[in-house]
Amino acid sequence: MDIILLERIGNLGSIGDVVTVKDGYARNFLLPQKKALRANAANKKVFEANRERLEKENAERRGEAEKAGEKIAGAEIVLIRASSNAGQLYGSVNVRDIVAGLEAQGHEVDKKQVVMGSPIKTIGMHDVTVALHPEVHVTVKANVARSDDEAELQSQGVDVLAQMFEDEQREIEEAASENKIDPNIEPGEIPAELLEDGVSTPEGETTREALIEATAPEGDEETPAGE
Repeated sequence: MDIILLERIGNLGSIGDVVTVKDGYARNFLLPQKKALRANAANKKVFEANRERLEKENAERRGEAEKAGEKIAGAEIVLIRASSNAGQLYGSVNVRDIVAGLEAQGHEVDKKQVVMGSPIKTIGMHDVTVALHPEVHVTVKANVARSDDEAELQSQGVDVLAQMFEDEQREIEEAASENKIDPNIEPGEIPAELLEDGVSTPEGETTREALIEATAPEGDEETPAGE
């Protein structure tokens, strides 16, 4: 369908541009939202008669959006959420959460202005776009953390999720080091630290022989043949 844009739309164009879009996109979004007109002869005349007014109104709205954007740009919203040890949230952060966070800071934003490809599902610092006007987009930060202390670290630039993985890996390596077996030990030989106190190793005997001799019950000594 050919339409006349009444405001700037993404990659389609600016006010007054005649573009072709899918019928469903025009009928379900652009036309009902009064963002465009069907590009027929009658509507072209109506648009040209009102072009100056439409462009002036758009400029005013853009100016208001730019002023609001100066206040909102860079805002940081702290959202405390429960998560797994891997940083996966038990739930998610969505558009409503962003709007509520901005409103708590005194910023009036409509949920239709918050652009999120998908809900946030991990802890960390996330960029969220707010489209205050087709030509005015600003970025805010969603600081999703498990505690206020964690949120503070993230505000300072600490990658808490990466740090958490590093700490876990270090614990695994330390545990493995404590249980490490000496690679130079002879097969079947018992490490010295596992021997009971008081068991010595006479010169010429292996650790195994000394241990067997020290722990053998009395009377179990081998009797020479013929006795």
